[in-house]
Amino acid sequence: MATESWMVIVNPKAGSGRGLKDWPVISNLMYNSGLKFTCVFTEHKFHAIELTVSAVNNGYRHIVAVGGDGTIHEVVNGIFIQQAVPTTDIFLAVIPTGTGNDWIRMYGISATYSEAVEALVQKRTVLQDVGKVEFFETRVPHVRYMANVAGLGFDATVNLKYNHLKDQGRYGKGLYLRSTFNTLLGYKNNHFDIKVDGEPFYSGQVFSGAVGIGRFNGGGMQQTPNAAIDDGLLDLTIIKDISKLKVMRNFKMLYSGKIYTLPEVVYTQCRTIEIATEPETRIEIDGEAVGTSPFKFALVPKSIKVVVGSSYKLKGGESKSWSEVYNGTTSPCTWLKDNLLVRNNEAGQLYYNSIMDLYAEWGVDFLKIDDLSRPFYTDEIHMIRKAIDQTGRP
Repeated sequence: MATESWMVIVNPKAGSGRGLKDWPVISNLMYNSGLKFTCVFTEHKFHAIELTVSAVNNGYRHIVAVGGDGTIHEVVNGIFIQQAVPTTDIFLAVIPTGTGNDWIRMYGISATYSEAVEALVQKRTVLQDVGKVEFFETRVPHVRYMANVAGLGFDATVNLKYNHLKDQGRYGKGLYLRSTFNTLLGYKNNHFDIKVDGEPFYSGQVFSGAVGIGRFNGGGMQQTPNAAIDDGLLDLTIIKDISKLKVMRNFKMLYSGKIYTLPEVVYTQCRTIEIATEPETRIEIDGEAVGTSPFKFALVPKSIKVVVGSSYKLKGGESKSWSEVYNGTTSPCTWLKDNLLVRNNEAGQLYYNSIMDLYAEWGVDFLKIDDLSRPFYTDEIHMIRKAIDQTGRP
C-alpha cells in the first residue's frame, strides 16, 4: 500500500563525508518541517539502486537522494528498474551533499539545507526526459538510464581517473581539474562513426564527446549548453581532432557555454544516437564510469517526476480555479495591491515582486487580472500563497 512518507536515501561518503556529517542537521530540518520520513544509508556502490527498488516495492512513492550526482544516478536507475508502478508515479527530490552537484543546477535546488527541505514541503514538480544508454562491460551488454550528461572519449577517461582517485580516499573541488590536466598529457584520440536518428552524422577522429539531457557536468562545465530537460531531444556535442595546446587555451569555454564557437566542435539534437569507435573507448554516465563502446542512446520522454526548488519557474503549470486555493473574501490581486502588510518586510516584498514579475513576463496588465473566475497557474498560486502565508490571510 502506498504511503505519503518520504524514503530518504543517504550516501554517507558524498562530498568527502558530508552526507554522514550533515545528516543530523538535515533530518532535524525535515522533522521540524512536519515531513514524515524513513532514512537508510548506502553501504556500497550501486546500493542506492537496490534501496530505491526496495522502497518502491514497499509502497514508497516519495524518494529523497541525499548525496551528489552519482547518488541521483543510482536512484533514477532504481526508479526505472522497479516494476511496481509507472516511473512518473514517483517523486524524486534531492538534498545536495556532493562535490559537483551538477544536476541540481537546472532546477533551482538550493545547496542550503533549509531551502532544499522547503522544496520538499512545497513539492512543486516537473517531468524530465531521461536517456536510455546501451554499452558493453567485459563484452557483456548493459543498460543504464541517464538523468544528466554522458561523456565519451577524453571526458570519460578523465572521469575514470577522477573516480579512481576518489576510491583511494582523495577528495576536494580541485581534484577533477587535476585529473583533467593529468589525463590530457598522454591522451590519444579515437575514431568515431556516429549515426543520429538512423542517419550518418560524423565519421572521423574525436577528442571528446557528450550526450546531454541536462546542461552541466564536471563541476559546472557546459558541454551541452543548449540542452533542455523536457524538449524530447538528446543534445550531442562532438569535439573533433584538436591540439592539446588549443584545448588548454580554450578550456574556459567549457564553463562559459560558448563551446559551439570553436570550429572543431559539431553539435546536433536528436532522439537516437549510435556510436562505434576504433579502438573501443569508455563512457561515463552522470559522473559514473560504466563501460565501453559501442554505444546506443534513446530518449525516454518526460519519464521522471522531479521536485524543483522555489526559484525554478514552472512553464505555466497546472491550471486551477482560485476558489480551490484561496478562501478570503477579498479579491487576491486587490488585496496584494492595497494591503501594505504584504510588503512591510523583506520576504513579503520579495513574494509581491515575484508575482508582479510573473505577470510582466506573461505580458498581462495588472488591472485586468483581478478576476476570480479565471484560472490561476501553479507557479502563480505558489507565489501568492507564500505572500499570504507570510503575513496572514485577509
